[in-house]
Formats: sequence, C-alpha cells, structure tokens
Amino acid sequence: MVDGAAELTTYSVRVTRLEDALVVTWVRHASSDRQEQRLAELQRLGNLGWANWNLATGEASWSSQVFQILGRDPAEGPVPLNGLPALALPDDRASLRRAVGALAREGEPFDVPFRVRGPRGVRHLRLVVEVVADGRGTPVEAHGIVQDLTARRRAELALRESERAMLTQHDVLQSERVLVARLQNALLPLPERKVDLAGLRVEVAYLPAQADIHVGGDWFSAIELPDGDALFVVGDVAGHGVDAVATMAQLRFTTKGMVITGSSLTGALTRLNTLLLHSRDSHGTATMVLARYRPAERRLSWTQAGHTPPLLVRGGEVSYLRRPPGMLLGATATPRFEEAECLLEPGDRVLFYTDGLVERPPENIDVGLARLAEAVTAHPDDELGSLGTLLDAMLEDERRDDVCVLDIRVPEER
Repeated sequence: MVDGAAELTTYSVRVTRLEDALVVTWVRHASSDRQEQRLAELQRLGNLGWANWNLATGEASWSSQVFQILGRDPAEGPVPLNGLPALALPDDRASLRRAVGALAREGEPFDVPFRVRGPRGVRHLRLVVEVVADGRGTPVEAHGIVQDLTARRRAELALRESERAMLTQHDVLQSERVLVARLQNALLPLPERKVDLAGLRVEVAYLPAQADIHVGGDWFSAIELPDGDALFVVGDVAGHGVDAVATMAQLRFTTKGMVITGSSLTGALTRLNTLLLHSRDSHGTATMVLARYRPAERRLSWTQAGHTPPLLVRGGEVSYLRRPPGMLLGATATPRFEEAECLLEPGDRVLFYTDGLVERPPENIDVGLARLAEAVTAHPDDELGSLGTLLDAMLEDERRDDVCVLDIRVPEER
C-alpha cells in the first residue's frame, strides 16, 4: 500500500538450501528496472537498437541490439559517428557520409538507408539520428536508432519480382488472346448482316467470355447445301485457348464436309466422335446440335450430342424440343445417336445456342433454361435483329463462358 492505495510491485524470489536450513532472498524491482526490460523487449521485437554519441568528447554508447544488428563484437566497443560510413557497402558510403557531415555541422537530422556486410551476409539497415543542441544552438549530442530492415526489404524485392512476373505473364496471355482471337475470326467468320437460307431468315450472335483472357471453342455453321436444304450446327468444345480453337475448326469443317457429301446427321456425329477420340488431344470432348431443314416440307431434322435442346416459339408459346438420345462427343467409343423431326410453320422461331447463354454456376441448368424461356416470352413480338435484346436480358453479369446463338425464323405467309 502506498499512501493508502494499492500499487503493483514486482519481486524476484530465490530459495537456496544451506545445510539444514533455507536461505530466502527477496529483490524488489524498481519501475526503472521494468522500463529497461520493456525497452530491451521492444528493441528485440522491432529488430532495432539505440545509440548515443557525444559530439564534444567523441564518446559513444550503444545498446546490445545495435552490436547484434551490425554484427560487431561488443568487446570492440561502439563506432564513432563519423566512423559509421566506413561500415556501409561502398555504394552507400557517400550518402551516409553526407548525412553525418550535415548533422555534425548544422544539426540536420537524417533518416538514411544503407547496407552492411556481416557474418549473415548483406543486411539492409536504417539509421535515424537527431541532435541535442546547447543554449547557443551548437550540436553537442546525437542520439538515434539503427533498425534492421533486411526481412522487409527481401519481401519488397520478392513482391516486386512477383509483380514483374505477373505483368510479363499478362503480356504473354494477352498476346495469346489476340492471336487466338484472330485465328478464331479467320476460322469462324461472323456474317455482317442477317442471311436468308432455304427460305429462312437467320441471325447469328457470338460473344466471347469476359472472365478469362482465353478464347473458347464455341462455334456454329449455317449454310445452304447443294440440294437447297439448309444445315445448322452449334457446337461447344471443352476448354479454352489454341487447342480448343483448333478442335473447333476441325469439327466445324469436317461436319460440313460430311453432310455435303451425303452423310446422315447421326452418321456425321458418329464419325466426329471417332475423329475426336483419335485426335491429338484424345481426352477432348465437345457438345453439338446438328440440324437439316428441308424447305419443301418445312421439315427440321435434328440430332444432338450432349447439347442443350433447341427452343421453339410458335404462336406466342415457348417450348423446348424434346431431345433425341445423344452422348457427349469424345466420351465413349460406342455412342448412340438418334434423330428427331419437327415440322415448322410460318412465323415459327427456333433458337440453337451454347450453354454459356443459360448456365450460371452453381445453379441447376434447368433454372437457366426456364430463364431463357421467360426472356423470350417477355418479347413475343420481337422482329429479326432482336438478339441483342435477348442477350442483354440473359447476360446481366460478367460472362464466364462463350455464348453462341443461332436465331432461325420462318417468314409469315403473305
């Protein structure tokens, strides 16, 4: 109790055996002792130490932490203030010498980084010093701190190197994107305006993903065959980048070639499956919907390989065509594909699309299909050229996948 109030006091107690008795000693630690202990802990935790220099007598005193930071034997004693530049590496001596000279002459404080070489290699240090002047303003004493910034400096250098590597990688990936985009544009040219095929009016939309710098493998074909029929294909190769675009081109041109030379739709899918299994990337997969339209009968025959179903708009009603059996291309050596048919009527509208239009992970794709049906229903009187409105309604957030859409319309009879 001190003046009637409780005060916290710290003691060290030692008990020692002395023959058949015990010797007990009590040592009370004054507040100054505790402050010195806390100061020592602060220096250790901050990896810094204090130093004082008497500018009149040249005497100096350092804390033990300064000797440890500088890798100097305490038996050698502290270094005078004007002797500090000699401890630094040659490239850092001039700036440290100028700072020490300005402090000694004009009392100018300084905060200077410098490097030293010691038993633990090169260390990055920081020296902060200010002066105490007499009544006439003459500097008589300097005191400051020495701090070891080696760990921080190494972290900064590692971060800078990482940023440099990231920028280099970004440039490489950006160049790859430009290259792949040009390759894709050459292999998959988009029509600049709506086209008429076999009495149908067709609009195409292709939007690359925004969440990745790679170009994907979504693709389409819409051509008129030699016999006057129309061929419609929408496909999606798994993956992104050059390999996906190469596989896309292989499937796109092979599909057209096989159908033009007389292959059936299911026969084309079977051969494409074999082609994919024996391609350079034997683990590659793709989905596809393949359709043939006969204008004399307004008959749409179609087949699919693991693809989303076409959407039919008729008389303001929206429905999905029932998918015939069909497996993902590249999934098995013995696939099964079947055809389905739909007789189109004047005013009908059919949408073929890739899953990027309806998928929003992690939700079930059925939710996306319902969302597409609702978006089309909300604009039942849209004319050709309305794909932009539909895409805006479906793609509110950032696109994580490519989107490819074929919008096919049967003109109204006049």
